[in-house]
Amino acid sequence: MTEHVRAVHPEPNMVQLLTPEGQRVEHPDYPLDITDDEIAALYRDLVLVRRIDSEAIALQRQGELGLWASLLGQEAAQIGSGRALKRHDMAFPTYREHGVAWCRDVDALTLLGLYRGTNLGGWDPLANNFNLYTIVIGAQTLHATGYAMGVVRDGAVGTGDPERDTAVLAFFGDGASSQGDVNEAFVWAGAGNLPIVFFCQNNQWAISEPVERQSRVPLFQRAAGFGFPGVRVDGNDVLACLAVTRKHLDNARNAQGPSLIEAFTYRMNPHTTNDDPRRYRALSEAETWKLKDPIERVRAYLTREARVEPEFFAAVEAESLEMAEYVRAGCRAIPDPTPESVFDNVYVDLPDELREQREEFASFVKSVSA
Repeated sequence: MTEHVRAVHPEPNMVQLLTPEGQRVEHPDYPLDITDDEIAALYRDLVLVRRIDSEAIALQRQGELGLWASLLGQEAAQIGSGRALKRHDMAFPTYREHGVAWCRDVDALTLLGLYRGTNLGGWDPLANNFNLYTIVIGAQTLHATGYAMGVVRDGAVGTGDPERDTAVLAFFGDGASSQGDVNEAFVWAGAGNLPIVFFCQNNQWAISEPVERQSRVPLFQRAAGFGFPGVRVDGNDVLACLAVTRKHLDNARNAQGPSLIEAFTYRMNPHTTNDDPRRYRALSEAETWKLKDPIERVRAYLTREARVEPEFFAAVEAESLEMAEYVRAGCRAIPDPTPESVFDNVYVDLPDELREQREEFASFVKSVSA
């Protein structure tokens, strides 16, 4: 194990375990037992997820995707929280959690298919324990809360069996925290002492609205009003996000109720590829946050005292290039859905009436395309 030094917190009430300069620090409430090899694995996650994101943006600019919601700058929050999940936990994303999807083994091409318009979220939520992307702002927090109710009714919390006890992780942004759905989810989670962790990626901007216009107090402090704890973590610190999320998920599984994590981070790219942030934020703001880059601080840590083999970074870069080619070629090769596929995945067993409609529709499509 590596030696740690006493933490010098970046600001009051923010948990940090890895400084922007790549120095490991300790926090008394969130110890993290992790090896350098495990940190190197997190570095690989961060790099590959960023590559998927950058290639998706390029594909959208080339007309291959209709839209893309970038995660640039938020990789640490997503990888840290995603790697804290156990396989049988359930995660509920928004539309930007590509890093969490990576941690839940969702193929990048499946994500791209959603934004290409060839699927409606083509992964199996129960196979991956990762719900479908949710475009309606904040709605997924109610879905997650309902799922957590089911966990309680199934007796899958607080049993002491690590293979049974289940936690739910609900993602949303600072903009969604102003939505009624999120606050209703807080009410139900607090009242029912549900096994759910709310993970807010505070990237400072709800599209064009800054967070200071949404709340007069730090977002994590809102949890107290609903009767459960809140904590703010350095969202650009993958180790802190891992440690904090892991502890709060453990608490949820042990029937200690809900909690709120505010990951203090920054959206480096536009809200989506249809947005132009130059209209509402200063360029200097992004330049300041570049100094807190989540990947560079992990690289700085691994580079110091040669904690990984010299070939490690070259190997990750080579894998990143392979991922880029996989994404580019795979995206262009995604087949368009057939018109009659609108009937698929509606019922487990398609009713006779709909089967007849599908056959008639298929015949009509064939007749007009002949």
